[in-house]
Amino acid sequence: MQRKTQVVRKTKETDITLLLNLDGKGIYDIKTSIPFLDHMLSLFAKHGLFDLKIKAKGDIEIDYHHTVEDIGICLGDALKKTLGNKTGIKRYGSATVPMDEAIASVSLDISDRPYLVYKVALPKKSKIKNFDIDIIEDFFQAVVSRSGITLHVGVPYGRNIHHMIEAVFKAIGRALNEAVTIDPRIKGVMSTKGKL
Repeated sequence: MQRKTQVVRKTKETDITLLLNLDGKGIYDIKTSIPFLDHMLSLFAKHGLFDLKIKAKGDIEIDYHHTVEDIGICLGDALKKTLGNKTGIKRYGSATVPMDEAIASVSLDISDRPYLVYKVALPKKSKIKNFDIDIIEDFFQAVVSRSGITLHVGVPYGRNIHHMIEAVFKAIGRALNEAVTIDPRIKGVMSTKGKL
């Protein structure tokens, strides 16, 4: 079974095409017109060993919010589609990743119960160049809402905002890779209910 898909989303605000292969090699081609987001999504793909291609245009002359959130929607939709009925996946994943002085811990459950806990100790009104870092939480909320994943993200400390967010994307990639791994010992889904 190939676990790859393409998602296209076209609105009055954005035009996005996203291709995801869960069983990839960490190959990425990310062009969102938002350099910091390109960098973070590249890290997610590389450290999760997912093949990810994104081409996105949006009304970034207004701000980055519509584009960032809609890419999150597309990634969430792609995860939902590629996982199908979730047969044989480990379901849970966790990773802790240091990035110099910062550290991020992530735990997730592919449960069909979307929930985000985002405890990232950023200074108020944090920006990298003109990118408002608060939008990252909206990105993950969109991913969670569309994919049905429960996601807990914690960054208890760090000095450099870039390092803090970089650790988050790397940790999510690694945790998701663990959760989507198929274990031949699992018959059906990893639930006593028989359904996720």
